[in-house]
Amino acid sequence: MRKQIPFGNDRQVERVVGIDWSGRVDAAGQRRHIWAGVWTEGERVRLESGRTRVEIAEWLMELAKETPRMVVGFDFCFGFPAWFVSGEHGAASGPEFWELAEREGFVERWLGRESVDRRFWGKPHKRPEEFSGEKLHRMLRATDIDCKLAALIPEAERQARVRGIAPKSVFQIGGAGSVGTASLRGFGVLLKLRAAGFRVWPFDRPALGLKKPCPLVVEIYTRLNTGAVRKSSAEARTAYLAKKRSESTEYRELSRGVMEKAKGSEDAFDALVTTMVMAERRAEFVSLPKPREPLHGVEGWTWAPGV
Repeated sequence: MRKQIPFGNDRQVERVVGIDWSGRVDAAGQRRHIWAGVWTEGERVRLESGRTRVEIAEWLMELAKETPRMVVGFDFCFGFPAWFVSGEHGAASGPEFWELAEREGFVERWLGRESVDRRFWGKPHKRPEEFSGEKLHRMLRATDIDCKLAALIPEAERQARVRGIAPKSVFQIGGAGSVGTASLRGFGVLLKLRAAGFRVWPFDRPALGLKKPCPLVVEIYTRLNTGAVRKSSAEARTAYLAKKRSESTEYRELSRGVMEKAKGSEDAFDALVTTMVMAERRAEFVSLPKPREPLHGVEGWTWAPGV
């Protein structure tokens, strides 16, 4: 088999996995909508589906045994705003909040259609007054504002990258673009991986360059990696990938099967493009700094290339 041409010469990260996540309840839906792109040094890129959330966690732990210098990107929020995490629930950190939510059964309680906490909104409930108008910022973490509100970003280059991206709140659990369901149902997976020795940034420092390396998990936001493209359109996805293929040696090395999967599914497209971006920028993961926002250990932070 013809080998994938590696990006650059960095050898501290040997594998990158970009995962387009899903909060669906049913196993069939999870297997259909959860996609993973896999870049491994010296091999061709793979694009896979067919696993549930539990199976994804088990699969990643097996991959880590083989290649501990691995970075995994999950497309869901790793936390909630600090006022909710610490102020209302007394959790001192993101991981402590995950444990609390799992232990107390908050996840499915908040997601239930009969939930009394109407701050978790979306179909059939509208966004509450508490998160509207001048109070909009309350439903967002610092990283959501930094990554997705161009009006508050001073650098022109970063503004251009996020222009047209509407801020999404982890409190939104229904309707177009909702991220809350997938995030809440991802906390248990983060706990399992962390217990298995994975570092989760920015709550933990990366340890990819150590003599005994630990795999790293980061939060990603696929729109920051794909840029402006109508991902729901197969025609637009095809045009995007054709352009990438004409510009990039790495995209030209992708197999026909991988390209067809990405053209045929928005979820597969997101997983592939994210994996390619992460692989290209993989040297950044070895020494990721603490975000400048002091509440990053409570709320989490979204990794974005070059930011």
